[in-house]
Amino acid sequence: MSESMVIGIIKDTMMTSLYVAGPFLVVGLVIGLVISIFQATTQIQEQTLTFVPKLVGIALTGLLLGSFILSKVAQFTERIFNLIASISK
Repeated sequence: MSESMVIGIIKDTMMTSLYVAGPFLVVGLVIGLVISIFQATTQIQEQTLTFVPKLVGIALTGLLLGSFILSKVAQFTERIFNLIASISK
């Protein structure tokens, strides 16, 4: 296994993990920011106020993008298995 192949696998792994985790992280960040701005303007300092909107937003993201994420993970798994098969020959 060459150095360029290992670098390619690492790059592919990082991109796949960004595709999988990115939407959830962005939704959580945006909802948290909106709730924080709301709390700052209304001076409501309840720490648990962000949990329910974040939970709902992340659950909706999972429902909407679940098939996309599953296809990305399946494609990555197929590429890795094909690579393993080509190395073992």
